[in-house]
Amino acid sequence: MALWRPQGGIWTGVAIGVGLLIAPVVIPIVATAARPVLKAALKGGFMVFEKGREMLADAIEVAEDVIEEAKAEVRTELAETKEQM
Repeated sequence: MALWRPQGGIWTGVAIGVGLLIAPVVIPIVATAARPVLKAALKGGFMVFEKGREMLADAIEVAEDVIEEAKAEVRTELAETKEQM
């Protein structure tokens, strides 16, 4: 009983052999072509990240302004209440 039986024929072996022979030529070409694509994707990711940071900073600033306005209104209302007593 064999543990592994090859399923492909002679052409499968030939295709694997040819692939192994041309791989050292094809891989550098593909890597060279993929570099600008990878670089553009990274630049896009950085730009999205920076835009998100700016948006978050703006949202925090607005929230801080609203909190300060609410505190000022509460102080004013408390001062008015103390004057009426």
